[in-house]
Amino acid sequence: MDLGNTELAHAFERVADLLELQSANPYRVHAWRHAADVIREHPTPVAALVREQGADALREQGLGRALGSALRELVERGKLGFLERLESALPPVERLMRLGGIGRELATRMYEQLRIESLEDLEIAAHDGSLERVYGIGPRRAELIRQQLAGLLARRVPAGRSREPGARHPAPPVELLLDVDAEYRRGARDGALPKIAPRRFNPRHEQWLPVLHTRRGDLHFHALFSNTARAHELDKTRDWVVLYWGDDGRENQCTVVTEVRGPQRGLRVVRGREAECARLHEADADNLPLF
Repeated sequence: MDLGNTELAHAFERVADLLELQSANPYRVHAWRHAADVIREHPTPVAALVREQGADALREQGLGRALGSALRELVERGKLGFLERLESALPPVERLMRLGGIGRELATRMYEQLRIESLEDLEIAAHDGSLERVYGIGPRRAELIRQQLAGLLARRVPAGRSREPGARHPAPPVELLLDVDAEYRRGARDGALPKIAPRRFNPRHEQWLPVLHTRRGDLHFHALFSNTARAHELDKTRDWVVLYWGDDGRENQCTVVTEVRGPQRGLRVVRGREAECARLHEADADNLPLF
């Protein structure tokens, strides 16, 4: 089965992340990010286009010979040799040291205690509380790390779009948050999302946790199932969805759940914004056809 657009784009984004951590030429990093944007947002399955047209399938969208060849390799082999070389060439400790404020000693502790080997691992640890258990990382440093990760994601802005300096986004409307939640759960259900192996509550290191990166306008969202002790205790690891969205290095989050009581029982709601969700669900019910 061919890789989907999201999976293809994720591989290109991983290349861009690793190149950026190696302080590669910014134009080179941008080229890989642009290619990821083009692939992810393409209206038709890119793999099918590549099989029909070869490496030039997306040339008109800005993917030149080198990127087109990489895309063809990824489609035909299911993996990308360049990405594998980048990942193997940069030891985990060295990779962590590329982030500001993390020296070798601290990076070594992070790796040894949490087995953080990738940006995805660090992303999970930064948000599930385990990172702060590492000696030398208190709440303030953990927040700085989260901001750096948010910055990496926020820089993935599609070509032709711009972010106004100093711009601020209000809290997204609940209908937008529920739309992102629906996209994530649909992708997780269909097996269309890349998966990572969280370090907490995962003694066998299985890659079970799907991760979604998506955009709505100028906001970049990433979503994942809750991997907290409470979610495991209540068997909600496939129901509770944590959404993060970044704005100029600042990051916010919310949790979307299936309501288990009251008039919204069985419906998806944003915790803390139940009243807004109720009004939205009522409006949706009013607009349902009579027959």
